[in-house]
Amino acid sequence: MAGGKQTPRQKMINLMYLVFIAMLAMQIDQEIIRSYKDTNQSLTDTRLTVQDKNDKIFKKTLEAKAASSPETYGPLLEQYKGLEVKTNELVNFIEDLKTKMSTEAEYNPTLAVEESFTALNNTEPATSNFFKDGDEKNPSKTATDLQAKINGLRDFIVSTFGANPQLKDVADRAKKTLVADFPKGDKRANKGWIQYKFYNQPLVAALSNLEVIQSEARNLQSDAITSMLQEKVDADIKFDAYEALVSGPSSVMKGEPAQIKVAIGTFASSVPGLSITGAQVVNGQGVITPNTGSTGTQEFKGTITFKDKNGKDHSLPYAHTLNVVSGSEALKEQSGAILAADKMNVLYRGLANPVSGSILGADLSATTLSAAGASVSGSSGKWNVTPGAGNEVTLTIAGKSPSGKPISQPFKFRIKNIPPPRGEIRGKSYDVMPANMISKQTLTATLKDFDFPVSFNVVSFKVKVPGKAVMTVNGNSLAPVEPLTKGLRSGDNIAIFDVQATAQGLSGVVLPNISGVVISAL
Repeated sequence: MAGGKQTPRQKMINLMYLVFIAMLAMQIDQEIIRSYKDTNQSLTDTRLTVQDKNDKIFKKTLEAKAASSPETYGPLLEQYKGLEVKTNELVNFIEDLKTKMSTEAEYNPTLAVEESFTALNNTEPATSNFFKDGDEKNPSKTATDLQAKINGLRDFIVSTFGANPQLKDVADRAKKTLVADFPKGDKRANKGWIQYKFYNQPLVAALSNLEVIQSEARNLQSDAITSMLQEKVDADIKFDAYEALVSGPSSVMKGEPAQIKVAIGTFASSVPGLSITGAQVVNGQGVITPNTGSTGTQEFKGTITFKDKNGKDHSLPYAHTLNVVSGSEALKEQSGAILAADKMNVLYRGLANPVSGSILGADLSATTLSAAGASVSGSSGKWNVTPGAGNEVTLTIAGKSPSGKPISQPFKFRIKNIPPPRGEIRGKSYDVMPANMISKQTLTATLKDFDFPVSFNVVSFKVKVPGKAVMTVNGNSLAPVEPLTKGLRSGDNIAIFDVQATAQGLSGVVLPNISGVVISAL
C-alpha cells in the first residue's frame, strides 16, 4: 500500500482496509470490556453473598455463643466488632468512590456493553480521582486515603489475631493480600502501586481493581468469624443453666419393645463423672429399657450427677411415667397423623428426599404414602420422595387405626431447586498465585453445606486473559491455557467463566448457573 503512484481504485481499497482494521480492533476491545464487566459483576455478587452470611448467620451465632459462654466468646465478639467496623470503613469508602467514578463517566450498569462502551473505556475518572491534575507522580488525597484504610485494616487484623493460633492463618493472609504498595525495590513497569492500578486505567478496569480489594476484605472478615465459631468442647460445656431431658413413649402396647432416654439439656457425648440412677450411660445418655410384658403404669425417676469443666458437682432430678396398654384397650383412635421431612420442610427437585411418617396406632407395615406429580418409594414409615415440576406437592399418608378404621391425611411441601454450585480453584472462587502455576490447576464445582449426595464434574469453561482472546477449554484442567499465561504481569486478573458441569445424584433438573473464578497473577 506504500510507495509508487496509486490509482483512485487502489486508494479506495486501502481506505476500506484501514476502516476494516479499525472496526476489528473496536470489536476486540468490546469483548475485553465485556469480560471485565462480567468478572466484576461476579465478584460483586459473591461479596454481597458473603456479607449477607456474615451479618445474618455468623454474627448472630457468635452473639448467641457470647451470651451463653461470655468468658470464652465475649472477647472474640468484641474483636469481631472491631474488625467489622474497620472492614465496613474500607468497603464503604470504596463503594462511594466507585459510585462517584461511574457518575463522572455517565456509566449506566443496566445498559449492554455495546451501549456503555464509551463510559467503561473512559480513563478520565480513575486518573482525575487518584491523581492531582492528572499528574501521574502526584497521588491525590483519595489515593492516600485508600492506601491508609487498606493498611489500617491489615494492621488491625495482624495485631488483633496474629498471636491467636486459631486465627493466625487469617492474619498471615491479610499480610499478603491487603497491600497498598509494592515491596521495597519492586517497581512494576517503573510504577508505584497507585499508578500501576489506576493511572490512565479504563473505568471498568479501575472498578474491577477496587472490587477485588472489597471482596478480599469481606472474605477475610468471613474467615475470621468462621474460625471464631469453631467448636471448643471445654468452652461450650458450661452448665450454668440445666434441665433434665427425658424422651420416651408415654404409652406402649403390651409386648412391644420400648426405650426411655435421659440426658442433660446441653447434650455432650462425654461428661466427666456422669452418673444416672436407674439407667445405663451410653455416649452421654442414660438408657432405660422398661419391662413391657404386662400392662399397667410404670414410673421411672432418679438423679443425674456430673462434674462441669471446673470440677464442680451438679445434680438434676428426672421423672417419667409409662403406660403399658394392650391394643385397643387404651389406645384411642385418632384422625391425626404425623409426617416429617428428614432433611427440612422442603423437597428438592430431582433428588430422592427421605421422608418419615406414621399414623398413631396404625401398623407401620400397612401404612402407605402417595403423591401426585412425584415419585414415591419405600415402606414401613420410611420413604423417598422425588418431586417433579411445580412449586408445591401434596403427600398423602394412609393406613388403618387399631379398630380397622381407614385414616388418610394430606401434607403440603414446597419444591425447590438445589442451590447453585460455585466454581473453585484450590477451594476458592478468588485466588492469587504465580503465573507459572495457573496452568497446573484444576477447576471444580462445589455445593457447600448441602446435605444430599450431589457432586459435579466440570466439562468445559472459558478463560479470559488480559490482552488475549477468550479461550474455550474442554474438561476441568487449566493445562490448555498455559500459552495464555506467558507474559502475564503481576496483578493481572484471569477470569474463568461460563462454567459447564454435569451432576451426579441429580436427575431431570437443569443445572443452575455456576459462578466463575478469578485468579490474580503474582
